[in-house]
Amino acid sequence: MRKSERAEIIRKELKKLYPSPPIPLDHTNAYTLLVAVVLSAQSTDKKVNELTKRLFKVADNPEKMIQLGINGIYEYIKFLGLSNQKSKNIFNLSKLLIEKHNGKVPNSFEKLESLPGVGHKTASVVMSQVFKIPSFPVDTHIHRLSQRWGLSNGDSVVQTEKDLKKIFPVNDWNTLHLQIIFYGREYCTARGCDGTKCYLCRTLYPKRKKKFICKKP
Repeated sequence: MRKSERAEIIRKELKKLYPSPPIPLDHTNAYTLLVAVVLSAQSTDKKVNELTKRLFKVADNPEKMIQLGINGIYEYIKFLGLSNQKSKNIFNLSKLLIEKHNGKVPNSFEKLESLPGVGHKTASVVMSQVFKIPSFPVDTHIHRLSQRWGLSNGDSVVQTEKDLKKIFPVNDWNTLHLQIIFYGREYCTARGCDGTKCYLCRTLYPKRKKKFICKKP
C-alpha cells in the first residue's frame, strides 16, 4: 500500500470518528489557550485543565496574571511538572505581551516563539486554533502514530511535521492534528497498541506481526 493510500484511509477513518474534535485544553480566549499550552509541556491535558480552572478565574489576561506574581502563579500550578520554570515563563510572557504587543497574543510564529516558554509546537497550536492559520503541531501521540502508520521515519518532531504536511491537504491540518491526538489517546495508545492491534494499524499493515518499535522524539 502506498503512503498516499494509507493517508487517505487515515483521513477518512478519523473524520468518521471525530468529525468536530474539540481543543483538549480548556480556555476562554487566545491568552488562556497560550498559557494552557505552555503549562501542558510534560503534563497531561487533564491535569492542566484541573489547575487552570482555578487560575483562569482570577487571571484570564496578562494584566491580572502579572498581578499574581511568579509566586502567586506557582501556587496555582505547583502540582504540574516543571512548575517553577513554568511560573516564571507565564509571568514573563505576560509581561512581554503587555510591553510589546498591547496585551494581545500575536498572530505570527516569529513573535510567538520569541515569548518565554513558547516553542514551535505551542506556537503552532495557537496559530491553528486561534488564528486558523494552517499548522500541524506534533506532540508525542502524533509522533508515535506517524511512525506506526508509515508516514514518517520518526527522526525528530521537526521531520515528522514536514512529512505530514507533504502528505495531507493543507485544509485538513488544523483538524487532523487534533483527530490524530484523540485516536492516539483512545485507540492507538503507547502501551495498548504496538502497531498490530488498533483498527488503523491492522488496516494499514495487515501483514505486520511483530511489535513496531517507535523512535522517541
